[in-house]
Amino acid sequence: MINSPAVLFSKVLAGKRGSPGREKCFVLRTHPCILSTGKQAVCFSATANFVGSGVLGAVGVVTLTKVKHRREILFASLPVLFAIHQFIEGFVWLGLDGILSPAVAHDMGAAFMLYAQGLLPFLLPLSVLLFEPNALSRGRMLPFLVLGGATTLYILWALTAFPLQLYVKGNSIVYINQATNNTTVAFLYVVATCGALFFSKIRMMVIFGAANLLILLVVMELKRYAFTSLWCAYAAIASVIILAYFWKSHRQRPFLYA
Repeated sequence: MINSPAVLFSKVLAGKRGSPGREKCFVLRTHPCILSTGKQAVCFSATANFVGSGVLGAVGVVTLTKVKHRREILFASLPVLFAIHQFIEGFVWLGLDGILSPAVAHDMGAAFMLYAQGLLPFLLPLSVLLFEPNALSRGRMLPFLVLGGATTLYILWALTAFPLQLYVKGNSIVYINQATNNTTVAFLYVVATCGALFFSKIRMMVIFGAANLLILLVVMELKRYAFTSLWCAYAAIASVIILAYFWKSHRQRPFLYA
């Protein structure tokens, strides 16, 4: 299944007694940044995740200091949430490296998937809806919020009903859940997370949506198998757009909410 020279061995832990089909699957690895030629390769790692989460955390804290209305809080919190998300994935790397136990890798991987797939489709359109300045523009967000809520409920069910598989391929972590790893769910997910941004009355929201959609298309083209990990990483980086908006728009906010 995995054709990576970095793979050391795979280990399967049985689930609860009486549920033989519910397995926790791991692939541990060694030196993922060393190619067969002995040269260093660019890759994501625990260090990259921890450093990135620190930088994003600082960006998020500064963003939150620019909030002027309670309706802005959830959207302004996205950089901090992405920072926590990247921090969690650092522990997934440590588990897959063998530094921490496979159980840690699984539990942190489950937490990573919970936010990436289970919560983000609902939180993002909700944050945009709350931020919108009037009832008309908020009404345009409702279909995406409903779609995101339905997608979230399905994915949360899938994450609890089917086992999570984690392994490293091409120096990236692959997260697989057989119930969410399909084109239909991916399409609904993208529409829910990016659609609300494109229909926002706020120009920065549209720019943020365009940046995320571009990142999504690039990741799908280059590393489709590691989509969950890489899109979240680059989307986190793109969240600096949020800080730029809050910084530049402090004289225009808060909106006169109606």
